[in-house]
Amino acid sequence: PQLPFEAPCDFFLFPKIKIQLKGRRFETIEEIQAESQMVLDRLKKKDFQGCFQAWQRRWDRYVHSQGNYFEGDG
Repeated sequence: PQLPFEAPCDFFLFPKIKIQLKGRRFETIEEIQAESQMVLDRLKKKDFQGCFQAWQRRWDRYVHSQGNYFEGDG
């Protein structure tokens, strides 16, 4: 069965990149890559720690629900 939560890249990294790049126009793939890399370079250790703590809470909730579907983090 499909798990009711996303991988850390889906709920943590990709949104951070999208927020920074939203509404901007780029001429080349290289420009997109460079801007994306700058966003990633600015992330701190605590950002990743918070991400994995949230992911752990999602896993714990999934296990506690015995595999039943749930939405959100609440």
